[in-house]
Amino acid sequence: MLNVGKIEEGFVLDHIQAGKSMSLYRHLGLDRLDCTVAIIKNARSGKLGKKDILKVECDIDTLNLDVLAYIDHNITVNVIKDGEIVEKRALELPRILEDICICKNPRCITSIEQGLRHIFYLADEKNEVYRCRYCDERARGNDSGS
Repeated sequence: MLNVGKIEEGFVLDHIQAGKSMSLYRHLGLDRLDCTVAIIKNARSGKLGKKDILKVECDIDTLNLDVLAYIDHNITVNVIKDGEIVEKRALELPRILEDICICKNPRCITSIEQGLRHIFYLADEKNEVYRCRYCDERARGNDSGS
């Protein structure tokens, strides 16, 4: 049995689709932070069969919830203070994504104008479709940077 100790202050991302934890780690910028991170892959789950879990010991405000919700809005965010869960945050698909994904249309103004923000809007909530604000190109995949 694997035993990963509890954290005193930070957050636990639970119910991550199995295999997505490393992608989340990179997209949330956890590789650039000086904090303790535990990545648990393929843990048994009654709800999902298998799941990944991320335990991060740092301030919850360092977490970009829009990135997290865009990648997988079914993830549960448990906020930890003094070693205890003090809040559970459910994620919702963000209405607007700013500089989370990049438009792949070579004719889009964002491909030509340097420094222009990449803005996508939620065009179809049911199918989780985001489109570029400038050219209406569909964002490819729910993986930031796509």
